[in-house]
Amino acid sequence: MSSSPSSQDPGKHDDELAGTEQPFVSHLIELRDRLLKAVYGVAAVFALLCLYPGPSGMYDLLARPLVAALPSGSKMIAVGVVSPFLIPIKVTLLAGFGAALPWVLYQVWAFVAPGLYKHEKRLVMPLVVTSTLLFYTGVAFCYFFVFGQAFPAIQSMAPTSVAVSPDIEAYLDFVITMFLAFGVAFEVPVAVIILARLGIVTVEQLREWRRYFWVAAAAAAGLVTPPDAVSMVALLIPMGLLYEFGIIGAQFFIRHTKAPDDEAAADKAQSS
Repeated sequence: MSSSPSSQDPGKHDDELAGTEQPFVSHLIELRDRLLKAVYGVAAVFALLCLYPGPSGMYDLLARPLVAALPSGSKMIAVGVVSPFLIPIKVTLLAGFGAALPWVLYQVWAFVAPGLYKHEKRLVMPLVVTSTLLFYTGVAFCYFFVFGQAFPAIQSMAPTSVAVSPDIEAYLDFVITMFLAFGVAFEVPVAVIILARLGIVTVEQLREWRRYFWVAAAAAAGLVTPPDAVSMVALLIPMGLLYEFGIIGAQFFIRHTKAPDDEAAADKAQSS
């Protein structure tokens, strides 16, 4: 009777796994170190913002567009007992994370980059940088333009018998929602490029779906923006333009981030 390979050599299975524990542990250690560096970076920026301009100054800066639109003599209110202390701290922490986001993304990149091929690095790194810049652009566009147009329009609709005094916590929730909406909306080119590069859709299909995208973008803008036409149009138009930029960028990325095998096959097809 012939015996199985495992019964012939009991230590063979253990030998096959020998040495795999150390690389796994080293990856876990590196992941821990990268996470700690990211947390330290956010904490350092948070501490600097606490020193200047301070949590109260950070909230005043965030509330400036709304305060400028309030009737003369009106101020925001704090309903919660600890809200005057807790809400400015939250604002400062969020601002610290936003300011340290490039450092956090660098730590993520430094962890995953060694496992990527050269053509994958040519795809991932530009997308990470571009997506970060686009998110910042969306937040800045919302703060400097949309809020400046939307808040006066909203206040002008308030009845004269109503004293307008927004709660600071409700305002923070509103601002976070708007920042996320505009930041994510400005990621349209990155999403288009990724879908096209992965082969889920083609550039030709993206062109054909233009009208459907405009309809979907209008519906999304109507859901996430305040109930005024200025805010809706301010989100809809950039999304449509960024969709067109995404189509152009998809063509570029598909052409310049091919795997070596794909490039060789394309060269062979052209030569034949």
